[in-house]
Amino acid sequence: MDPGVGVKEDTTEAAVAVLRARGIRQPISMAFILGTGLGSITEELVEPIRIDYADLPGFPKANVSGHAGRLWIGTWEGTHVAIMEGRAHYYETGNARAMAAALAVLKAIGVTTLVITNSAGSVNLDWHPGSVAMISDHINFSGANPLIGDRTESRFVNLREAYDRRLRARFKQAAAAAGKVMLREGVYMWFSGPSFETPAEVRAAKILGADLVGMSTVPEVILARQLDMRVLALSLVTNFATGIKTGDPSHSETKSVASTGAITLKRLLRAFMREGPVAYA
Repeated sequence: MDPGVGVKEDTTEAAVAVLRARGIRQPISMAFILGTGLGSITEELVEPIRIDYADLPGFPKANVSGHAGRLWIGTWEGTHVAIMEGRAHYYETGNARAMAAALAVLKAIGVTTLVITNSAGSVNLDWHPGSVAMISDHINFSGANPLIGDRTESRFVNLREAYDRRLRARFKQAAAAAGKVMLREGVYMWFSGPSFETPAEVRAAKILGADLVGMSTVPEVILARQLDMRVLALSLVTNFATGIKTGDPSHSETKSVASTGAITLKRLLRAFMREGPVAYA
């Protein structure tokens, strides 16, 4: 078993053993990571099993409000899935590999498709809070990388198609089927946080081609691609970035808009799950 960068094999095996002891034996091919305020998505699961991160070796501690720190296993629209309710951020400890152990466990139980969600700020005047955007690419503005320090050849991860085109096409179809939902698509720029971006940084992001700014997701995408997972990433726009229209972001605003916007995101994800798995040749 390859536990992934910076992860001890015995840590992965210990976490998998906890899952087996809780009765989780069926292979799980799809997993989700939920961003700030999006925990209500777990309500979609049928016969869920909930496990606190604290009970899973290597999983991150929940230190940010809006991130409960729980792993859910259950069935969603006929597919057995895992949902991580909350993530660890680079800004919490300065460790870009904070999610490596958890992703290694997901890989060990069979996950090949990872759907990542986040709350993000909009750099575009017409991408209003409450709207949903699909990430097509990213810009790593933080300068950090979760693969720094890895000594293996696998550290040279190709990110040409970090965000899987077939999953994106399937999600577009789902959005059309869901009806009355405008799905945006664009580039996400990762800032280290925890402070919000300055007006000058937001202007720079716009010039460089970003549509969204946020403090997560990119390390998870890099780690997932190293583990050969296919990735779909979605942003719920919770505010205008600083200096854009009335943009004056706060964490309380992020949580408030995310809790209401989650209704739309759930509807889109439900339609996506109904489409069934994506076939790969």
